[in-house]
Amino acid sequence: MWFPIATPMIFVFFFSILLSGSNAIPHPRRHSHIKDFMSLQNRARAAIHMPPLVWDRRLARYANVYARQRRQDCMLKHSNGPYGENIFWGSGSRWSPAQASATWVSEGRWYNHQSNSCNQGMECGHYTQIVWKTSRRIGCARVTCFGGRGVFMICNYDPPGNYIGEKPY
Repeated sequence: MWFPIATPMIFVFFFSILLSGSNAIPHPRRHSHIKDFMSLQNRARAAIHMPPLVWDRRLARYANVYARQRRQDCMLKHSNGPYGENIFWGSGSRWSPAQASATWVSEGRWYNHQSNSCNQGMECGHYTQIVWKTSRRIGCARVTCFGGRGVFMICNYDPPGNYIGEKPY
């Protein structure tokens, strides 16, 4: 079973990839968003000698379906699906995938690998999911919500990570 190391408290955001079919070619702007989601996350993995995550359209579709459910309420509520998951919410409509990824990756400064814990009172479960040793695939989505007054983003990871008692790398 998958259990988060810590309950996410930091608002996380993701972007919506809209694919019309399994062989659809992403729109150039969507392709840019994919790179924005993945670039910082893969840099965090490279910094600890972990292989890069690869974009997975199946995970992106899953993320997109769930993000669309959050359009009306912008709730920071996990999908409770079969994947590892980071979520983000930001007020306003200008939040980018790179900003969401940077928020999650920045938690790495609070993670202590030796004790496999976060600094007291800090959150680092988003970071540990990003760098989890067995996670290989990622798919993300971003939607505006509350009539354009907010942004909800989600990234899903497969296989999931954050197993209690296990180190991420």
